[in-house]
Amino acid sequence: MLKKITYALAVILVFIQFVPMNEQEVSSNANELSTSFEVPDHVATLLQGACNDCHSNTTTYPWYAKIQPVGFWLQHHVNEGKEHLNFSEFTSLPLRIQNHKFEEIVEMVESKEMPLPSYTYLGLHPEANLSDEDRKVLVDWAKAKMEKMAATYPADSLKMRPRPATAS
Repeated sequence: MLKKITYALAVILVFIQFVPMNEQEVSSNANELSTSFEVPDHVATLLQGACNDCHSNTTTYPWYAKIQPVGFWLQHHVNEGKEHLNFSEFTSLPLRIQNHKFEEIVEMVESKEMPLPSYTYLGLHPEANLSDEDRKVLVDWAKAKMEKMAATYPADSLKMRPRPATAS
């Protein structure tokens, strides 16, 4: 019985290697973060190395993404990351959400929740291993963008609206 299960799993693993993965989402640069917000070169380098693979439409997949089921897991992970924050679609969001995304960047980078440890685990993606100085650069940049938005737009356009209470 165990032998049959092992053979079945082996056949399934071989078969799923032929299932294609949708690796790239095609989009224009029209709504990219840098179209409305200044992104200094050093910040752009940090974003590229530590953020863009999961939070933009310019994901660069590693060689092991071609091995299933790892590729499926990575694709799901990238899709989930882009649902939370997509720098390629950033300026298409309402102002209050853009401002909130900068708040979230500050929170996640300061608390070292981002980049995810699984992204840098075992020396993978060494460019994403942010030093305390790199983290400070990203946090200061995001805070400066929030300050600029606060100075440019009416305060009520930057506040998140409370969610309506749901009936239980």
